[in-house]
Amino acid sequence: MLKAVIIDTSAVARGLLNTVLMDGGYDVVGQGHTGNSAIALMVKYQPQIVCIARDVFDADEASVRELRKDWPKSLLFMVSSEFDADTVQKAHAMGVNGFIVKPFNAGTVLKTIRNTVIAMVKRQQKALADQNGAAGADGEA
Repeated sequence: MLKAVIIDTSAVARGLLNTVLMDGGYDVVGQGHTGNSAIALMVKYQPQIVCIARDVFDADEASVRELRKDWPKSLLFMVSSEFDADTVQKAHAMGVNGFIVKPFNAGTVLKTIRNTVIAMVKRQQKALADQNGAAGADGEA
C-alpha cells in the first residue's frame, strides 16, 4: 500500500481528499497545513505520494524545493481549484508530477494518481532496460 501525505490549509479539503485516498486503497499517514509540516511528515513517514495545495506551494516554495531535492522519488501532486498555464509550467519546473482538481471527483483523483504511478514505473523500467542494454553492449566490445 502506497503511503500519502496531504498538505492543505483547508481542513475540509484535507478531510475530503483523505477520504478519497483511503477509499482508493492508499494509506494516508499524515496531514498538515504548511510547507514545514510537509517536511516533518516526509521525514517521519517517507511517503510515496504528497498532495500539496497550491496556496501552500505558492507561500512556501523553499519547502517544495526541499521536498523535491530530498525525496526525488516521491510523487508530488499540486491540488487546486484552478490551474493557469503559468502555474502549470512553474509547477512542472519545480518537479510536480501531477495535478488534482478541486472540487474532488474520487474517480478522477484516483485515476490521476494511478496513471502517474504507472508512468513513473514505466520510466524506471525503461531506464533500467537502457542501462542493462548499455552494460551488455559494453561487455561485448
